[in-house]
Formats: sequence, C-alpha cells, structure tokens
Amino acid sequence: MMFCPFRMILMNYLINKKFNWKSSQLANRFSSSLAFVENPFGSCAKHEEKFTFSNPVGFLRDYKFSGKSVGNTEILHAHLLKTCDLQSDIFSMNTLLDWYCKSADMVIAYKLFDTIALPNLVSWNIMISGCDHNSMFEKSLEMFRRMHFRGVEPDEFSYGSVLSACSALRAPIFGKQVYALVTKNGFLSSGYVQTRMVDLFSKNCNFKEALRFFYDASRDNVACWNAIISVAVKSGESSVALNLFRQMHHAYVMPNSYTFPSLLTACGALKELHIGRGVHGRAIKCGATDVFVETSIVDFYAKFGCMNEAFRQFSQMQVHNVVSWTAIISGFVQEDDIIFALKLFKNMRAIGQETNNYTLTSVLSACAKPGMIKEAGEIHSLVLKLGLNLDPKVGTALIHMYAKIGELGLSELAFGEIKNKKDQCTWAAMLSSFAQNQNSRRAVELFLLMLGEGVKPDEYCISSVLSIMNCLFLGSQINGYILKSGLVADVSVGCSLLTMYSKCGCLEESYKVFQQIPAKDYVSWSSMISGFAEHGYAYRSLQLFKEMLYQEIEPDNITLTSTLAACSDLCFLKTGKEIHGYALRLGIGTNIVVGGALVNMYSNCGGLNIARTMFDTLPQKDAFALSSLVSGYAQKGLIEESLLLFCDMRQTDMTVDAFTISSILGAAAVLYRSDIGAQLHAYTEKLGLQAAVSIGSSLVTMYSKCGSIEDCQKAFDDAEKPDLIGWTSIIVSYAQHGKGAEALASYERMRKEGIQPDAVTFVGILLACSHNGLVEEAFFYFNSMCQDYNIKPGYHHYACLVDLLGRSGRLRDAESIIYKMLVQPNALIWGTLLAACKVHGDFELGKLAAKKILELGPSDAGVYVSYSNICADVGQWEEVTKIRNSLKGTGMKKEPGWSLSSY
Repeated sequence: MMFCPFRMILMNYLINKKFNWKSSQLANRFSSSLAFVENPFGSCAKHEEKFTFSNPVGFLRDYKFSGKSVGNTEILHAHLLKTCDLQSDIFSMNTLLDWYCKSADMVIAYKLFDTIALPNLVSWNIMISGCDHNSMFEKSLEMFRRMHFRGVEPDEFSYGSVLSACSALRAPIFGKQVYALVTKNGFLSSGYVQTRMVDLFSKNCNFKEALRFFYDASRDNVACWNAIISVAVKSGESSVALNLFRQMHHAYVMPNSYTFPSLLTACGALKELHIGRGVHGRAIKCGATDVFVETSIVDFYAKFGCMNEAFRQFSQMQVHNVVSWTAIISGFVQEDDIIFALKLFKNMRAIGQETNNYTLTSVLSACAKPGMIKEAGEIHSLVLKLGLNLDPKVGTALIHMYAKIGELGLSELAFGEIKNKKDQCTWAAMLSSFAQNQNSRRAVELFLLMLGEGVKPDEYCISSVLSIMNCLFLGSQINGYILKSGLVADVSVGCSLLTMYSKCGCLEESYKVFQQIPAKDYVSWSSMISGFAEHGYAYRSLQLFKEMLYQEIEPDNITLTSTLAACSDLCFLKTGKEIHGYALRLGIGTNIVVGGALVNMYSNCGGLNIARTMFDTLPQKDAFALSSLVSGYAQKGLIEESLLLFCDMRQTDMTVDAFTISSILGAAAVLYRSDIGAQLHAYTEKLGLQAAVSIGSSLVTMYSKCGSIEDCQKAFDDAEKPDLIGWTSIIVSYAQHGKGAEALASYERMRKEGIQPDAVTFVGILLACSHNGLVEEAFFYFNSMCQDYNIKPGYHHYACLVDLLGRSGRLRDAESIIYKMLVQPNALIWGTLLAACKVHGDFELGKLAAKKILELGPSDAGVYVSYSNICADVGQWEEVTKIRNSLKGTGMKKEPGWSLSSY
C-alpha cells in the first residue's frame, strides 16, 4: 500500500506526452517516495557518490541483487528519473522495461514502452517475451504484429517468444505464418527457434509433424535434440525417444543435463532397466551430474524397485532438493517400506528442507494402512500447519488415506476442508472412498450433490458410483447420463457399466454395453467373462474366452479363474486341463488365485487325484483351495480323507475361513456324525465365526440331518443376517421334521426381511405342506411361486404336490397333476405316485406308474419291489412271480436294510 501514491504519480507521468524529463520538481517528488521504504542501496551517501549519471551501467548491474519486485522496480524507476536522462538512454529504458515485465507489472510496462520514441529490437523483444512469460499470449502476438508493421526485423529471440505464445494459444495457423518468416529470413538454423517450433508442432498438430520438422531442420544443436526427445516422451513415444538419442550419438552431438532426465523417463515407461543403466553411465561420462540429472537417476531406480541403488545414488548427491527427497520417499512407499519412508521424511523435515504437495501425497499414501491412524493424524496436522489442506492433490491424498484406514468420517472431514477448491479428482476420491466402504447410499447422494453444484463428473467419478450400484433403476439413469455426456466410449466407464448390469442380473444389457466398447482391454473382457460365469452362463463364458484369445488379448489371473469356474460348473474336465496348460505357459499356473481355481475345477470334475497333486504343489495354500478339495472329497463320499486333510491343515497354522469349515460340516452331515459337527461348532465359536452366514447355514443342515431340530434352531439364531441359503436351510429342516407351521412362519419372516425366495425355497415350503397335509396351502404357494416370482416349477415341486395328494388319498388328482405338468414326468414323479398307490392299495394306478417308470429306462430295484408288494397285497401272485423274475433278469438286487446303531 505504501507505493500507491507513487504509482499514481508514475502512471500520470507515463500518460503525459509533454513530460519534461529534466524537471527537478517532479524528480524530487519521485525521490520523496523513497522515504517511505527501506533504502535498498544501503548507505545513501555512498551510492550517491558511486552511482551518478556518468555511471548508470554500474548502478543497474549492482541493483539487480536487490530483487525484481514491483516495489523495488518502482524505486529504481524513481532513482533513474532523478539521476539520468531516461528518454535519451535506451539501455536504461530497456532495463527498466525488462524489470517491470519480470516483476509482472505489465500495465506499467505497456505505458513505459509507449513513451519510447524509437524502440529498438531489444525493446520489442522484451515486450513480446514479457507478455509470453506473463501468460498474455494474445498481447505477445499483437506486439509481434506491431513490430512487423513498423519494419523492425525480428531476430531469433523475437521468433522464439512469439512461437511460444502460438503454442500456448493453440494457434497453429499464425504459428505456421511465423514459421514462413523464420524460413524466409534465414533463422531456421537457430536452436532457440527450432526448439520453439518443435514445441509448436507437438502441441498444435501432432508428434509426427514435430518429428518431420525436426528432420527438415539442421540438427547440430543440442537444444533442438533435447526438445524433440522431450516431446517424444511426453507424447508416449518412448521408443522413438531412445532411437532419437542413438541418432544424436551418431551425429556427434554431445548431450547435456537437459537430455538425460527425458531419457530416463523413457526407460522407465518402457520398463527397460538395462538401457536405463546405460543412460546413467553415459550421464556420468558426459559429466552431467547436476541436481536435476541426479534426481532423475534416483527416481528411475526407485520406480524399478531397485531401492538399494536408488538410496546409494541419493546418498552420493552433494545437493538435495525437494524433488530428490520426494523421489526417494515415493520409492520406499512404492516398495511398501513404510517405516523407512517415514524416517526419511522425518530427516527431511529435521534439516529444514521445504515440503511440497507431492512430498505430502507420498507420505499420506504411506500412512494409508490399517492401524496407522496415529501417524495419519500427525501428517494431517502438518498439512494444516503448512496450509496445504486446500491443495486439491493433498486433499485427495487425505481422503484416500482415511478411506483405506477405514475412517470414512475422517475422509468426509478432509473432503469438507477443501471447501470451494475441489476439482474432479477430489470428488472422484470421495466417491471412491464410499465405494471402498460399500456405502452406496452416500455415494449416490454425493454424486447428485456434484451434479447439483454444476461439476461435470469424469470417468473416475462415474466408475466409482457404478462399482457399488445394485439398483437397476438408478444404474439405468446413470447410463443415460453417460450416453448424454459422451463417456460411453471410455473403457473404464463401459467396464463399470457392464459390471453393474451383471450384478443386477441383466446379462443381455451387460453384453450390449460390452459390444459398444470400441477398444476393449483385458479388464473389460475379464469383467464380461466373470459376469457370465457368476450368473449361470458358463458356456457363454467359455465362448467369450475363446474369442478373447482370437483377439490376441492376454488374459490375467482373474480371467483364468472365471473360465476355470465355468469349466467346474459344466464339468468340462478336458477344457479345464487345456486352460491349466495355458496358465502354465503364461507363468501363472502356480499363482495362489489360479491355483485355487484349478483345485476347485479338478475337485468338481472328478479329478480328485490331480486336485490333490495340484494342492500339494501350490507354493501358498489358501482357504479357498482347501475348502474346494475338502468339498470334492465329501461329494465323492471320501469323508475320512476330507477330515484328515482339514486336521493336517490345522497343524500347519494355515488360516481357516468360514467356507472351509462349511465344507467340513457338509462332510459331517453326510456321515450323520453330530459329534464331529458339535466339535466343529465349538471350533467356530472359538474362532469367532459362528455369526458367519455360510457356517450358520451348514450348521443348520448338519443338525437337521442328525435329527436335532433344537440345535438347528439355535445355529440359525446365531447367524448374523441370514441370507437366502440360511433361510432355505431352516425352512427345509422344519419341513423334514414335520414342523410345517414353523416352516411357513419362517418363510413369512424371510419375506419381511426383503429376501426373495428361489426354487429351492419353494421345494422346502411344498415339502412342509406335504408332511403336514396342507393341501390348500400347498397350491397357494405353488401358484405364488409361478405368478409372483416367475419361477418355473421343476420335478421336485411337482413331486411334492403328487406326494401331498397321495398322502391325502387323492390319487386321481395326483394323476391329473402329472398329466398337466409343463415338463415330461420322470421316474421321480411316477415313483412318488407308485409309493402312494402302495399305501392306498390302488393296484391299477400302481401298475400304470410302474409301467411308466420301466419305460423311462433302467431303474433301481426299489421300483420292482414296490410294484411286487402292491400285487401281493391284492393277491396277484402270478404277477408277483413275473416281477421278481424280471428283477433277476436285470441283474439288480435289493439291498438289505441296516441300522446305524449296529455300528
């Protein structure tokens, strides 16, 4: 504020065209303003003696050390007005003009420039360059036009500055006009002009245009080589950048400190550690060892995970800056060496090294670990102390850190601290935090708030919202927004959208989205294959996998896991073996995820020996592989093997999860061994897994099969939020134990919980009605299944109805139901009717049922025995003899009964 009066006087002076430069009165007015500021010249007497009108050059040379602030520039201006004739001294005027430009006071610079009667080339260059450096690019072009119209011939610096402005303005037409002047006036060989032209073509045309210009121009200037190499790296053409460096070497152009950082970045992008080491050696040979090259070397080794080498290079640096500290800290964070990364940060702070937002984002990502809430809070406090909490990058890192720690409330607090400086990355980070913590309601609310504030969501925001979207209605609306905003072609958005439709069960819509993605990556292929595999479309999943291979897209371990799951569902052992071989060729056959999927596939497809061999050869065994093998043994009746395997794994201290114990409980249920089941139940309580839904369902089934309905009920009550399988298990258990009222009551409770029944649930309901003679209720639930839930009745549903009518003595109604079935009756249906005919002594209908069963193909001995008993009950002994002779002819034998108590 102290310079305001002075600035008014100065501007009046610049506007007044009749100003008398030797007016002592005005000079005194300028000099009086110096009394309000600290004298930048030290002793006034000393400088008055040293800096006189006869020695302005010495004055300007020494004055540069006081700094080019606006205030100091105005003081210099006042001093020059007092001590020399500015209008006749073009050197002083240009120097003063340059200082105003460099102190970003372009208003005064323009006024001062207009007072110069005959500005020379330097004057014009200062103004063109000053406008460019102060982002006044259009003014820079205007100055160049004025200069050209005045007939002043530009030099290489004029062209370089105006080309820089053209690049910034994205004005290729004007840039090409300047290029024509450059060529015409013979400045094409200038390295400064060539550098600017390369930058212009790369930003406003494309890299190929820039490269074409580079090859057309003379290539004996290192600055031009540096420019084209840098542009190649920035354009993602890292291979071209390294090839250009080879050409530079063959052209005998010596690289400098500006060459090597770009080359090391290119090596990092191409994952070429060996070539990068060569570039490092060349930098040493060329003597390019300034702080920028050394920092690039540290960053290069850190990105490859060579932290010993990176730290050695860092320790050998004579000078460290904030970039080198950030590079080494980020490297240790990337390698998950959090303790040493934080130790380095502490050392950095201890020596007084400045900290910027990039350093803090690296440190914040280091603290994004469960259990590091204390360290996270300390770094957050430092962020507030440094005033960087309003920086969007730092704010975004804070949000991510707290989300990964699990402190969603603190993530929201960090989001609120950014206030009105939120960018798209900040919004995306908060949406991602809600997604990571499965808080779909808050994610949707934030997304709507974002739209309400006029912020356009980018692909990351939309992908985060879609990742946890399980509501088809809202998902379809977001799909409409995607189409409207033109993001439908984005791979990440398309992948998230097709995953959302898959989760909602809309596989056809999901596949339509997949087909609309123009450039499918392996993630989109994997998502679609997984969607088909997880929703019962195993064959289509395998077809899509084959198509993926035809497109020469290499699958990852997630894709292979999904295809192996499809093979498991279809029992395609041969295809599974082929995928196993392919996984070995890719080098991921023993990957923990793929290995577990292979064990599961071989177990379900009957290849238990291969499954066990695969399991034994896995370098790391997880709970999924163990539970898969245990289930495979149990399904094949090898109960002892499954239990022994579980005991062996317990002795190795391998982590046992809920699914493994569920598999073991299934084996115990097959053996009807409630003692083993009770021990496993106690073991789950010891592990704190009794509330797991899968364990609850398995315990219900196990206790039910062992005849303990009370323990069955207790296990169900212990389960936290039972899912559909849990509810179905308790309903079936009640039904099998003749507790029809309890089964129907459980069904109504399940509906109130908002859980949709499936076909298996209705089998349990109809079974409960059958065992309790609830005919009307059975038909009510059967019709509800068909009409309310659109479930097509299967053989077990019809068998329950036939059994119910048979128990009630309504055999003709049961026969009528069979003839009205939507599917062809099988042996189960006719066998159920046959059993009812035996109970009620209906010889004719029983004979019909037996005949139908035998027509369907070979059956078990029970059919012959049941039919024989019906005939014996009505005295048809000749028929009994025929039936028994037929049984002997088939080679089948009636299995003798046995009692578990005899064991």
